[in-house]
Amino acid sequence: MQFTRRVLLPLVVAFALSACASDPRSVDPASDAPEARSRPALMAGLPASYSEALGKWRSPSEVNAWIGSRFEYDLNRAMRLSENQREMGPRIQIHEPKDFFDRPTGVCVDLARFAVETLRAAVPLARATYLMIEFDPAVIAGNTLRLHWVVQYEADGKLYYFADSKRPGHVDGPYATVQEYIDRYAQYRQRKIVSYRTMESYERKLKKPTTAPPGNPESPPGGASPRR
Repeated sequence: MQFTRRVLLPLVVAFALSACASDPRSVDPASDAPEARSRPALMAGLPASYSEALGKWRSPSEVNAWIGSRFEYDLNRAMRLSENQREMGPRIQIHEPKDFFDRPTGVCVDLARFAVETLRAAVPLARATYLMIEFDPAVIAGNTLRLHWVVQYEADGKLYYFADSKRPGHVDGPYATVQEYIDRYAQYRQRKIVSYRTMESYERKLKKPTTAPPGNPESPPGGASPRR
């Protein structure tokens, strides 16, 4: 009996860990790292360079498919971009889209910059913008994280969201308003969203933190620096 327990217990634990790894609900909601996902196979004929991609891509779905198959989350970089670590050293530059294409590894703001600038160049009618989301702060390995970046674009008068490091390769929409998406996203992430704003650039800075004003939550005054 004792021998049987020694054999079965590790098997049960291994099975439980395997189940957690394949269940998106088991992913830490505080982290912006991707949930468990199966990567689509790389298709033949994908652009070999960023300039070639800009010449070929004509829809957000093409950009999204590339993101879904190529993006890798960089946890160490996320820690270096956390609020407390940013205050201790020189500013970390957000990846240029061309560099990101060559090495698609980074964090939410790297991915968002790539998607926004790519859509603006290849699909200007999509009117791509940043959506900066401020969560209640979370602490991971002693580092404070609160800001998250995704990309908003328009199609047929509706709003869509993608280039989310939590769900690379996923397009969320259509939505009639930003608030509708925010309510759904807070539920998905299981985190309270303190404020949010659509922004033309990730580089604008706030003099002090602001909370979304009543009646116009997506466009409070000022901007924000990429603290995620």
